[in-house]
Amino acid sequence: MIEPQKIDPTRIKSFIRRQGRATAGQKLALESHWDKYCLSPQADFDAERAFGRQAPLIVEIGFGNGDSLAAMAAANPDLNYLGIEVHRPGVGHLMMLLEQRGINNVRIYHHDAIEILEQKIADHSLAGVHLFFPDPWQKRRHHKRRIVRPSFVELLNKKLLAGGYFHATTDWEHYAKDMLGILSAGTGLQNSSSSNDFCERPIYRPLTKFENRGLGLGHGVWDLIFRKV
Repeated sequence: MIEPQKIDPTRIKSFIRRQGRATAGQKLALESHWDKYCLSPQADFDAERAFGRQAPLIVEIGFGNGDSLAAMAAANPDLNYLGIEVHRPGVGHLMMLLEQRGINNVRIYHHDAIEILEQKIADHSLAGVHLFFPDPWQKRRHHKRRIVRPSFVELLNKKLLAGGYFHATTDWEHYAKDMLGILSAGTGLQNSSSSNDFCERPIYRPLTKFENRGLGLGHGVWDLIFRKV
């Protein structure tokens, strides 16, 4: 009898690779613009070479279809944005938006975010890290798959510049409280909330269509912003 393989809980991926079906426009963007926007996870990452300039670098983990990332990048042309997403149609959709709007301050990794942060991003180099509406893994037995855990807080401390920030947003109150507890228990990051809990949505984070619909139905959304001291 073959023994089941033991799983290291610290290495469990925080996502399931749900590929779905790309639209014709997304497929065309993937075929036409991959080399322009996507970076190879096998190559070393050099921000100045990737963007053609030096600028503060913001990483967004799991950008979904890229609507928010494209809007933030367009509104903040003085910043560089690095989006990391495993959903291939979402990568294609973001490329479509970047091309349509002439946005050139975004680069993309189609890969696991933790591996990119660990292996490609230099220590003390990030101005910010965004995690907007991550999978809450609401079933208790799946909580171990949540991305915000003590080891992730340690990773943030390594990669953020002094004064850099981590911004997480969720519409699951239980996950919001769970993240608040983990982030508050860690060292090196300080809550930006004056009441030491949640923050108002900052102007730079766009409202999504899904979020707007939820707010209209009375659903809550919780923002956490912790800054490296």
